[in-house]
Amino acid sequence: MTAIARALSRVMVTINDNEILKQFALLCAAALFVSLLMLTYGLDLSPGFF
Repeated sequence: MTAIARALSRVMVTINDNEILKQFALLCAAALFVSLLMLTYGLDLSPGFF
């Protein structure tokens, strides 16, 4: 139990605000990409469409 607590405390010390913001931005970008894919599902995007 003590080893787990020490490992968690080390992880919390190494994580700074910039990393959290980067991870949040990547999560938002992935969510937007998935939403775009869901919106275009079933839409004919073949070369003849353009």
